[in-house]
Amino acid sequence: MANALVIRKGTSLAKRIKALRAAQYVRMSTDHQRYSIQNQAAAIAAYAQQNGLNIVQTYRDDGRSGLRINGRPGLAELINDVRSGKAEFDNILVYDVSRWGRFQDVDESAYYEFICKENGIKVTYCAEQFDNDGSLLSSIVKNIKRVMAAEFSRELSVKVHTGHCRVASLGFRVGGPLTFGLRRELIGESRQSKGQLEKGERKSLQTDRVQLALGPQEETAIVKWIFRQFVVEQSFESEIARKLNDGGAANQHGRPWTDTMVHNILRNENYAGNIVYNRTSRRLGQKLVNNPRDRWVRSDPVLDPVIDPELFARAQEILAERYISIPEEDMLRRLRLLLRRKGKLTARMICAASGLPSTSSYIKHFGSLRKAFQLIGYGGSRNYDWIDSKEHWLEVLEAHARQVAEAIGCSKVEINTRFPCVTVRGRVRIHFQVARHLKMRGSNHVSSWRIHRRQNQSGLLVVLRLDEANKAIADYLILPAAKLSRRYLCFSEGHDRGAVRVKRAVDLVTATQNSLALFRR
Repeated sequence: MANALVIRKGTSLAKRIKALRAAQYVRMSTDHQRYSIQNQAAAIAAYAQQNGLNIVQTYRDDGRSGLRINGRPGLAELINDVRSGKAEFDNILVYDVSRWGRFQDVDESAYYEFICKENGIKVTYCAEQFDNDGSLLSSIVKNIKRVMAAEFSRELSVKVHTGHCRVASLGFRVGGPLTFGLRRELIGESRQSKGQLEKGERKSLQTDRVQLALGPQEETAIVKWIFRQFVVEQSFESEIARKLNDGGAANQHGRPWTDTMVHNILRNENYAGNIVYNRTSRRLGQKLVNNPRDRWVRSDPVLDPVIDPELFARAQEILAERYISIPEEDMLRRLRLLLRRKGKLTARMICAASGLPSTSSYIKHFGSLRKAFQLIGYGGSRNYDWIDSKEHWLEVLEAHARQVAEAIGCSKVEINTRFPCVTVRGRVRIHFQVARHLKMRGSNHVSSWRIHRRQNQSGLLVVLRLDEANKAIADYLILPAAKLSRRYLCFSEGHDRGAVRVKRAVDLVTATQNSLALFRR
């Protein structure tokens, strides 16, 4: 008993306290599971009390699928904290294996758990009947549970898709956005109408169904006019869109008409009274694929046609005649001939040349125009260094954002790594962007920089201005983003738009803190 009072060598009180600290991860896959997270948290709290653990942090994902880590900010933040050493706990409590994730590759689930274990943090599944202690039995059961979680999602996906196909075959609407001139009508179990659904509204009863209905006469008249312009007047989609915009005709998006919108209307069989489903499909979050015609689901016409079937069929013939499939080798051969005639290549030249596919076709087949040019041995006169270094500067911006966030030291600081931005207390944002040094002809021009501002920026804007070679950071500018109205911002030597200018990254942190304090006043 006396030995229990002896403080042994190497004993650290901080480590012993940390070993009793735990974080919990909770997740629900849909918004309909209202009490799922509360139930998980209750079970985790009971487990923590029984084992003497203190829950100090919560990571949660509301309405997030467990198929992958993308789109799950809670789990992503958890893994980042563990990797960076910011985690001030030695235990992670999860309700069960399926809440950790229904990853279709079970090795991915094991990989994220291994990251935690590698950093000295144990993952515990509170509601499972096995202890996650690394024993042979627990490893076998845990792997089976992971396979079962993945298989549950696969089986559910097949059942849901089969049910959707059956509902569509009966003439009802199954998801997807509506096009111009159509509405969604709610139908009860006895086929009585319950009124039209507005944008964002959903049915509340499982026995209810949704079917298509014609929209206002003004919209259906525009649809008829579009088909007549295309078939009778032989106008192109871009010409039709321009006429609609000139006439002030509104569409369902409240935006100007485009040739793509007109093209989608011309291809939509709903206007001919037909209901078609399963043209495309996306299984378990994979890439969208076009299904062959024999897998399309059709139903008997349940909608009064807006367009005469013969007129609609003629429009489809014209669209089909415009599309000619050309082998990729032939596409490159025609591109070489154009290069031989012109001596150089641009997107405008490709669009203007007869007998050549469009620039979008080259991008679709080869990934980009630049890759197509490389395949025919044409490097072009444009400097692509900035495009090649885009990922590098994105990492630099993210590093600066994290450095500023750590210096602020507020508990409510969020970092958006896609568009580097720091949000403080959910209100003030600090945006980070890189400004390239512009190459000016002649030697009498002062140094100039330009950036393309993202939309709806507020708070502070931190600009990293590069040197003449665009290889290193020359200095930093800090200015209020709300006072800037133009999409493109130009800076020059001696004209910094009243921004705070610093030379070093260390000074940037202090200057940003001072600007943030002034901004809050």
